[in-house]
Amino acid sequence: MRTVYQPHQFSGSNLPHKFQNLWYISYAMAHKFVDNYREQGARKKLVEVLKKKGIEDERVLNAIGVVPRHYFFDETFWNQAYKDIAFPIGAGQTISQPYTVAYQTELLHIRKGDKVLEIGTGCGYQTCILLKLGAIVYTIERQEKLYERTIQVLPFMGYKPNFFLGDGSKGIAAHAPYNKIIVTAGAPVIPDTLLKQLAIGGILVIPVGDEKAQKVVTVLKVGEHDYEEHVLDTFRFVPLKGENAW
Repeated sequence: MRTVYQPHQFSGSNLPHKFQNLWYISYAMAHKFVDNYREQGARKKLVEVLKKKGIEDERVLNAIGVVPRHYFFDETFWNQAYKDIAFPIGAGQTISQPYTVAYQTELLHIRKGDKVLEIGTGCGYQTCILLKLGAIVYTIERQEKLYERTIQVLPFMGYKPNFFLGDGSKGIAAHAPYNKIIVTAGAPVIPDTLLKQLAIGGILVIPVGDEKAQKVVTVLKVGEHDYEEHVLDTFRFVPLKGENAW
């Protein structure tokens, strides 16, 4: 079966510039874009939690401290937004635990202008962190409902990655090579297609294991067919679905 990738860039030009009182309905969930002292203070506390857990990259911590995670939650659950936990976002997916987002992002060593492929857009929170670090992001999501929601929400927040709908286990060959690739779902093995789409000198961060737990693996591409692989800590991700995954 041939996968059709659907790129999308949403300008939001037909929407008002101020969105303090905007409500939108998605998955029968009401969201309100408000970021007051309460939420900003909660982010500062979250950053301190991540520091204590070992996150050291100040740029990553600053990004976590700026991106409003509660925007990705139904307002009913805003009290959960700045806890260091994963949380359901619909379609059998979750918004990742902040520590997990910071951990994977730190391993990427993002530099401004890096071309980054993100496998698994989800709600778009990880995408926003990458963009805040100055990356040029190509992000792909297989769940159409999540994709349709995210292509509206992120640009409205001021974040404009290159969106794609399709099988992320295949990567996006048309825009390769990438300086960095991040996979936000657990894979049974490292897909060869992603290794081929990584630039020499590039870094791939991917969870690998079974459907219950995975080890985060970093791969540095040191030559056309040469790689350095490091197996790190254990996490639990939702499974990566696709032709080259589960």
